Amino acid sequence: MEGDQPVTSASSEVIALEGVTVVREGRYLLRDVDLEVQAHERWVVLGPNGAGKTTMLQVASTYLGPTRGTVRLLGEVFGKVDVRALRERVGYAGPAPAKLVRQDLPALDIVVTGKHASFVDRRWHEYDDGDVAYAEQQLERLRSGHLASRRFGTLSTGERQRVLIARSLMTHPEVLLLDEAMTGLDLGARERLVVSLADLAADPASPAVVLVTHHVEEIPPGFDHIVMMAGGRVISRGPIESTLTANALSACFEEDLRLDQNGDRFHAWSER
Repeated sequence: MEGDQPVTSASSEVIALEGVTVVREGRYLLRDVDLEVQAHERWVVLGPNGAGKTTMLQVASTYLGPTRGTVRLLGEVFGKVDVRALRERVGYAGPAPAKLVRQDLPALDIVVTGKHASFVDRRWHEYDDGDVAYAEQQLERLRSGHLASRRFGTLSTGERQRVLIARSLMTHPEVLLLDEAMTGLDLGARERLVVSLADLAADPASPAVVLVTHHVEEIPPGFDHIVMMAGGRVISRGPIESTLTANALSACFEEDLRLDQNGDRFHAWSER
C-alpha cells in the first residue's frame, strides 16, 4: 500500500504465522496456528482430510485472510502491503492454478508464461531467448525436459504436476508452495515426482519449499521439517527426524499407526 513502509525481517524468515485463526460460516478452519519457515528450509505439511492444510497454505500465500492472527510473508505483514508485489516472489502449484491451464499449449509455453503468471499463449507478453532457455532449465530441473513440445492436455497427471512446478519457478521465487502435488498419481508417477522434489531439495539455490500431503510415503528425501495438523490445529512441528514419530502420527490421524524408516523414506501402516 502507498505510504506503508516495508517490514524488515530480522532473520531469514520467509513465512511466519502467529496465532492464525480462520473462521468461515461459524466453522473453524484454522485455530491458533503458529508456524515459522526459514529461507531454504524444506517443510512437509501432513494431516488427514479436513485438517486445514490447504487453508494454511492459502493464508501463507496471502490468497486468504485470517479471521485473527498475524501473517508475515517475506518480511511483510499481511494487511499492510500490496500483496500483488509479494505474490510475484512466491511460487505456487496446486489444483486451483492447474484448472486455468490451456490444454492445447505445449509444456514449454506453459512454463514460459509463468514469468507473467499467465496461462495464455506467448503473444500476449514478450519473452526473449533467455526466458525460453530458463524455462527449459526448469523443465530439466524437474526431469521433464523431454516434455517440452508435448501439449499439456496429452500429459499424464504426474507429468502435468512436474510441468506446473517448473512453471512456478519461472519468477525466481523465494518460497515455493506445493498443495497436494501428488494427489491422484499412480505409484510410478508419484515416485518420479518424489525424485524430482528430492533433486530440488538438494539444490542449495532452491527456494524454501512447503509441501502439503496426506501420506508419509510421499515425503521426498531432503525435506527437513514437518508440521502435523488435525482439526485445524497444529499437533506437532519441528525437524522431521525428531517430530515424525509413530505416536505423533497416531495422534494426527486418530489411528494406532506404526512408522518405519528405510534410509530417507518413510512407511506407515495400521496393524488392526
